[in-house]
Amino acid sequence: MEASLGAYLEAISGLIWGPWVLIPLLVGTGLLLTVRLRGLQFRELGGSLFFAFVRRREAGAEGDISHFHALMTALAATVGTGNIAGVATAIAAGGPGALFWMWVTGLLGMATKYAEALLSVRYRVIDEHGEMSGGPMYFLSRGISARGLGRALGAAFALFAAIAAFGIGNGVQSQEVANTLRTTAGVEPLVTTTVLAVLVAAVILGGIRSIARFVAVLVPSMLVLYMGGALAVLFVNLEQIPRAFAHVISSAFSGTAVGGGLLGASVAAAIRFGFARGIFSNESGLGSAGIAAAAAATREPVRQALVSMTQTFIDTLVVCTLTGLVILTSVLADVDLLGAAEAGARWQQLSGSEWTTIAFQQSLPGQLGGWIVTASLAFFAFSTILGWGYYGEKSIQYLLGIRAVVPYRLVFSAMVVIGPLFFDRRIWLVSDITNGLMAIPNLIGILLLSGVIVSETRAFFERQAAGDVDR
Repeated sequence: MEASLGAYLEAISGLIWGPWVLIPLLVGTGLLLTVRLRGLQFRELGGSLFFAFVRRREAGAEGDISHFHALMTALAATVGTGNIAGVATAIAAGGPGALFWMWVTGLLGMATKYAEALLSVRYRVIDEHGEMSGGPMYFLSRGISARGLGRALGAAFALFAAIAAFGIGNGVQSQEVANTLRTTAGVEPLVTTTVLAVLVAAVILGGIRSIARFVAVLVPSMLVLYMGGALAVLFVNLEQIPRAFAHVISSAFSGTAVGGGLLGASVAAAIRFGFARGIFSNESGLGSAGIAAAAAATREPVRQALVSMTQTFIDTLVVCTLTGLVILTSVLADVDLLGAAEAGARWQQLSGSEWTTIAFQQSLPGQLGGWIVTASLAFFAFSTILGWGYYGEKSIQYLLGIRAVVPYRLVFSAMVVIGPLFFDRRIWLVSDITNGLMAIPNLIGILLLSGVIVSETRAFFERQAAGDVDR
């Protein structure tokens, strides 16, 4: 029964993420927006990073949290196990070329992230508690002129997002932390997940302001820790970096193998797992980050959209790239030292976050590498659970009303313990499926409202050029 369920989930995931459904929709939407916005994600990236991290807020603007807090909440939800275990599984299943296709999701996804954030702020509402509520469910139901279609798409997104919150944002995260702590420290998984659940409840019961204040400290700290460790590993393996990039590019288009066939896969597999894990990590096209963007205090939807798109850059083009290069340079160093056959046999025994852990351990002294990965994974996962707790909450609120929020928070906290016990490793497949189902109505809405996106963007920059909007 378990084997048949796994095969069934694999078939559904393969259909959604195959060459005829979501990948062309994601690529097509990203390309269309990149063209219509004239490469805005490249032109405005530097200024957007400056505004997000230096300016941080608009004085006197209406909203619940600052631009910086909205970005940290979105980063909290996206920088998670996908950046450690997800990159490793993508490379293991799709070869080094999967990293290239993850880059594609990042570059095109920045335009998509910009669009969904802009629309989420443009069509947000004030709820019964006086807080901002927005996201794809609102811009779909309020922005699409065919009201029946808009309401149906909005309800579909909210339903899939509420379900996905328990997979991508909950069970996957707690499961990876539990597995890692059991391997590195001998901690029983039930102990780990119980402690996580208590901490999650303590933060999310306070709502978005509580979450934002907490992650504004946690996210920068965990990024410095992980990125510092990754850069140290790459310094040790400096001579392998050009070879790693060469393998990434060549295998993206030819399926060449590394390490005696260990890191070899077809081009189709590289594309599929690169896109699936890339989207799992940066969530561009899913619409989830728009929910956090809608809470930002801003007078200009374009301003928050520019800040929001930096999240995809940081998540995929920086953090995922560092993880991928750490793994590939470590494998190549092993091939040089041990030979292709022995190195392949060694790495073949590992899975998920173990690849990243071993890569750190073999390059850094003592147990430092292993503890960096363990601590980073725990922090990444915890922050992701918090961010997705808010996404799921707003989705449930849209579907069932504001009275459902507190019961949802309690159930969501409990699922930190229950989720990994129920789904086991199949939770990755469940997450891929629900991610895809979220993305479809969101991307349809972006395409239908692309004219609004372009006109809002053009008007903002015209006002800025005239001096009516500060830079």
